[in-house]
Amino acid sequence: MALVELRNVRKTYRMGEETIHALDDITVDIAAGDFMSIIGPSGSGKSTLMHILGCLDSPTSGTIQLDGVMIHNASSRQLAAIRNRKIGFVFQSFNLLPKLNVLQNVELPMVYSGMGGRERRERAMAAMEKVGIDNRAKHRPSQLSGGQQQRVAIARALVNDPRIIFADEPTGNLDGGNAEAVFAMMLELNRELATSLIVVTHDRRLAARMDRILELDRGNLVERS
Repeated sequence: MALVELRNVRKTYRMGEETIHALDDITVDIAAGDFMSIIGPSGSGKSTLMHILGCLDSPTSGTIQLDGVMIHNASSRQLAAIRNRKIGFVFQSFNLLPKLNVLQNVELPMVYSGMGGRERRERAMAAMEKVGIDNRAKHRPSQLSGGQQQRVAIARALVNDPRIIFADEPTGNLDGGNAEAVFAMMLELNRELATSLIVVTHDRRLAARMDRILELDRGNLVERS
């Protein structure tokens, strides 16, 4: 059984009198340990698909199964619990809280799940060590380079041992050297931890270095490889 199974998923929005078909009849499987890209032009449905896969939104129709659980009709509260236990996120803009230090930022998902302080610290430090940022535990995000901030974001995504991580343009705000270092680190973590990693990107050269590619165009899945 696949880790994630989408069957005939559609997402529509109403804008005045117009119906927008953000996703149209998407069927796809994601296996445990996949390293996959979702590509397509602006407005193709990439972000909508990521939001549905990542339990940030629900489809208009169709079914979704995540790790053996049907989630397409889950409540907002149930989706939040699933996100916390099974899913990690990495964003282009890092989304770190500026008033918290690195350690506190990485601990956040465990704070939300109610984990005790000692275990939070141990797990956060272990995740930070995996991405080579443990020596910056007391620094604030503003004291870090872009590449270092993205490493913190990846540590935060890893800290609850998720089954799957979604990365939305994770190298988009980085220069060439830092972008390459972050990509190489994500590849290594995918191989080492067998965590599925789904990268949303418009960069075809980056996508070509991943094991699988899903291409969207105006809400339709036009290619898979």
